[in-house]
Amino acid sequence: MKYWKHSLLGISAVMLAACGNGDEEAANDDAGATEEEETTESATEGGELELVYVTWDSEVASNNVMKLVLEEAGYDTTITTVEQGVMWASVASGDADAHVAGWLPDDMKYDYEQFGDDVVDLGPNLENAQTGLAVPTYMDIDSIEELDGSVVSQITGIDAGAGVVSTTEEALEEYGIDDVTVQTSFDAAMTQELATHIANEEPIVVTAWQPHWKFNTHDLKFLEDPKGIFQEDGEIRTIVREGLEEDDPVAFQILDNFYWTTDDMNEVMLYISEEGMGEEEAAQKWIDDNRETVDEWLDVQ
Repeated sequence: MKYWKHSLLGISAVMLAACGNGDEEAANDDAGATEEEETTESATEGGELELVYVTWDSEVASNNVMKLVLEEAGYDTTITTVEQGVMWASVASGDADAHVAGWLPDDMKYDYEQFGDDVVDLGPNLENAQTGLAVPTYMDIDSIEELDGSVVSQITGIDAGAGVVSTTEEALEEYGIDDVTVQTSFDAAMTQELATHIANEEPIVVTAWQPHWKFNTHDLKFLEDPKGIFQEDGEIRTIVREGLEEDDPVAFQILDNFYWTTDDMNEVMLYISEEGMGEEEAAQKWIDDNRETVDEWLDVQ
């Protein structure tokens, strides 16, 4: 577990000892002024923090932005990629300080049920998130009810532990689709497979979520979900370890202040996927272009 407390230096006594009796009042004034300066510094000096995240392009964007923002506040910040279950477990155990990737209430509901009592839920950092199955708009299919083996033999998914994959498996069962399977991989492989099929105008169904840059790059549509298996109006929440507020109220407040939009997140992803920027470069560009928003996150009382 990583946590650190801000402390004031006991400099008043040192200042008084260095002064003669005739300068005692001046020394006290100087000590008071210095103590006030030290208090201000302690509100911005940071220790070490670790954020954990799954390697989805959306979370690559948010975590690189938050890494740089926390570093701007003086924190030595590490971001570590893990599997979805480990992401939740490490914050619940206190081995990591936070994650900003809680797709709720549906997509990560099983993780929340397992670990929710052992973490602190700071609420949404992004709203209007959506998960589901998506296809290119040239495909003549509009609903999951129309999906069967004559359309595709498999759905191209991401990592096996992802909520959207388990929800897809649940959807296949609920809709009685027994001749289509889910092929798991990871985000980058899924988007590459999608691009290849679109280039050849071939049919493909992928596990999908929004925000994600693929909806800006390709003409895609979510398949209608009459049974409501997938999440249509969800949110991404910030989850921190128990005790962080007491151990480091500044870091806690910055993480609590973090809030942005789907357009914001997509912008960072597009810098990486379309303009070829490095992850931190893309995050820094977004920060520079959205200074007012970032300053609100850093406004700690």
